[in-house]
Amino acid sequence: MPALDENPRQIAAFRADLRHERLAARESMDPGERVRLGGRVEQHLAEALAGFAPSVIAFCWPMKGEFDARPTVVRLLGQGWRAVLPVAERNATPLVFRPWIPGMAMTADLYGIPVPDTRETLAPDIVLVPLVAFDEAGYRLGYGGGFFDRTLATLHPRPRAIGVGFEIGRVATVHPQAHDVRMDAIVTEKGLRRLSA
Repeated sequence: MPALDENPRQIAAFRADLRHERLAARESMDPGERVRLGGRVEQHLAEALAGFAPSVIAFCWPMKGEFDARPTVVRLLGQGWRAVLPVAERNATPLVFRPWIPGMAMTADLYGIPVPDTRETLAPDIVLVPLVAFDEAGYRLGYGGGFFDRTLATLHPRPRAIGVGFEIGRVATVHPQAHDVRMDAIVTEKGLRRLSA
């Protein structure tokens, strides 16, 4: 039987199983523990962003037990940053990014995720990418739609990609594929790991 590294069908099955397993584990976290760990993620994320001048940061509206980046983003807005949320307008296409401020009118994207109710778009300089699973090499698994990989591969200049999540998603390998984009840094409750200069 071919090794997993050489068998596309087995790799796809492995990644699907891993995604399902890590999502279930994350969603079953005690809510109080998630808040506690989220506070530690915030501290390390502040460290990751400390060297950057105010610019445009993309973040995701939290779902399925994800880290909630909104408090961090609101603080950055007070320091002169601008914020955008990713919007999936169609399947198998890159995301677009719409400016966001607290209290603005919201609507839902293709998957029912809250997004700004505006047609204005703005390219990000830094993208906070949610982690379902991630490995030591800096590769991640998301929800399986390929939106972030597709988007990061098409944006020029490419924004800095900071994977943000919980240690519960850490694995030995996600068996990255040719289309997977490596993160520039990973932030969890255990710290910041820079993967590129």
